Amino acid sequence: MANNAAGASDAVGVGIDLVDVARIENMLARYGRTFLEKTFTEAEISHCSKLAAPHIHYAARFAAKEAVVKALGTGFSDDISMKSISVENDSRGAPLALLDAAALARMKELGANKVLISLTHLKDYAQAIAVLSK
Repeated sequence: MANNAAGASDAVGVGIDLVDVARIENMLARYGRTFLEKTFTEAEISHCSKLAAPHIHYAARFAAKEAVVKALGTGFSDDISMKSISVENDSRGAPLALLDAAALARMKELGANKVLISLTHLKDYAQAIAVLSK
């Protein structure tokens, strides 16, 4: 049996999202920096812009933001926007979801104190899952 970071009884929210990479590539081509600044934090833009095929990495982060708000049960509401979640990487390269005050407050309301995310992508699709746990 695998040793999970969060046991089933510790999970208080889960979200998953799948993104068509071509959709993000089209948004980048059509709206450029305006799309980036509305959707991603400066840390995310800095990270993705340095990578080969940045649109794939933006798509994975877009999916992660969607997955987190699904786990929070809020969607993108008045207080929680795309930039409320910043998907960054730890020192080993593992993805981290950093939350702003509004998203963090909602997570605490649910009784969670951490959010775990995982990202994956292929040429055409990017996917992410988020789990809120105690």
